[in-house]
Amino acid sequence: MKKTKYLWITILFLLGLGLITIPNGMRFTGFLLLWTAALWVVWLALTRWAKRSKTGRWCRRIYSGGLAAVLAVLCAFETAIVFRGEADNSAIPVDAVIVLGAGVNGETPSAALWSRIRAAEDYLKKHPDVPVVLSGGQGPGEEITEAEAMRRALWTGSETENARYLLEERSTSTAENFRFSKEILEEYGLDTDTAVIAVVTNDFHCFRTHLIAQRAGLRTIDVPAELPWWWLTANYYVREAFALVKTLLFD
Repeated sequence: MKKTKYLWITILFLLGLGLITIPNGMRFTGFLLLWTAALWVVWLALTRWAKRSKTGRWCRRIYSGGLAAVLAVLCAFETAIVFRGEADNSAIPVDAVIVLGAGVNGETPSAALWSRIRAAEDYLKKHPDVPVVLSGGQGPGEEITEAEAMRRALWTGSETENARYLLEERSTSTAENFRFSKEILEEYGLDTDTAVIAVVTNDFHCFRTHLIAQRAGLRTIDVPAELPWWWLTANYYVREAFALVKTLLFD
């Protein structure tokens, strides 16, 4: 039995190591597997200590209780994230749209960004008369801004259609997405205190996005975009629970 446990720990470690070294969008899952392996090793060490010492038994109880509490909080967050990402707000009238950027590989949108572009295309066909902020700066490995990548993908032969695309190319975080987009919409003439704004982002991102938008003083509804692969979706949904903790504590 003990050998089987150590075999599984080794498998988790090697799989995690593989995922963080391969540029496949699954780095978070890789780190999560490494942490799981490390926590399992600590548990086994505490179990051995608990067999020899009363202090060891108390330490194991504290460790178990702490892990259970963390898992309960993360599960609660995950439930909220999933429900928020499944909402359908397509029939609600809006005054503007913000499309949030995601990674760009050179000049090519990542899978996450392509899914947002496609969701934006579908949504904008139903709302042809509202301004659209394409929001996203330029990060490492990106030869153009995320906003420019979206503009190129959404560009049409209609001058009227293209004129409503407003580029926000300074942001490096979701909070900056909203702060700078708000400034652009106000310059455009929109009253952001009363306006209802549709935010296009991935389904796993909707809950945290809505929270950050509220902090920026914006009234928003979600337009969720789905990723094409279930394993990538699961990776980001789990990661988002940890990101939500960071947002609540530090952002």
